[in-house]
Amino acid sequence: MLYTGKGDDGTTKTFGCCDQRISKSSAVAEALGSLDEVNSFLGIVKVRADAVGTTLGEISYAEIVGHIQQNLFIVQAEVAGADKHIAEEKVREAETLIHSIERELPPIKTFFVSGGTELAALLDVARTFARRAERRVVAAHEEGKVVVGEDTLAYLNRLSSLLYAMARQVNHKSGITEEPPRYQ
Repeated sequence: MLYTGKGDDGTTKTFGCCDQRISKSSAVAEALGSLDEVNSFLGIVKVRADAVGTTLGEISYAEIVGHIQQNLFIVQAEVAGADKHIAEEKVREAETLIHSIERELPPIKTFFVSGGTELAALLDVARTFARRAERRVVAAHEEGKVVVGEDTLAYLNRLSSLLYAMARQVNHKSGITEEPPRYQ
């Protein structure tokens, strides 16, 4: 059944972790909701990446995004209180991808206006969702509402960098010049 009615009082429980109910407005619920938002939006990014066929070497962007989504489920489980954790290896994988992309791009000297291709713009939106999710997880962690490992915090920090690098590479491969803000 898709609904139970148990949350009609503004509470929820974390899936498969404990029987304790929490407020839907709690720091934990905010963190989980933000992680769900970025993961769901990445579904759109994955579909678009698959349609465009963008790759990084032998791996497609759709595959990369699929791996990110799986990792976000681990983060969500950890935030919910399950005995799941992002391994240091996942952080290193993200860093390796970022470094591979950066080798193909000109150095960053300024901020850039989002846009260019549709896929790049979608990756930029996903980046902002990832940053918000990171802030929500950090807030819940700092408030002592959840305990998350340092590798999880590092992964969330790398995630937005990876999405930004991917957006830049998509535009670069499409021959689109990055537009800096004019501040006028």
